[in-house]
Amino acid sequence: MIYVIANSVLKPGMKEEFLKIFKANVPNVLAEDGCIFYNPCTDVDMGSGINEDSVTIVECWESPEHLKAHLAAPHMKKFIEDVRDMRVSSSLSVVTPA
Repeated sequence: MIYVIANSVLKPGMKEEFLKIFKANVPNVLAEDGCIFYNPCTDVDMGSGINEDSVTIVECWESPEHLKAHLAAPHMKKFIEDVRDMRVSSSLSVVTPA
């Protein structure tokens, strides 16, 4: 099992539209072989402020091969294209329980 933490820092005012596009794609992702969960998350204010323009996607996949298939899926290529101009930056971490 692997976990993915993918962060997108968005241009100001783009978070609502980004989440709309993201959530429309969630059923496609959940239907993929090997997808355990796939959730968008936003910052929680723990007293030091939050980044209003950040969305973190937390994912769990059965294997690296399932994740590779997910990243190559046509609906993911379309999603990436649809949100490309909304992002300032993005990062991806793939981890496994120790």
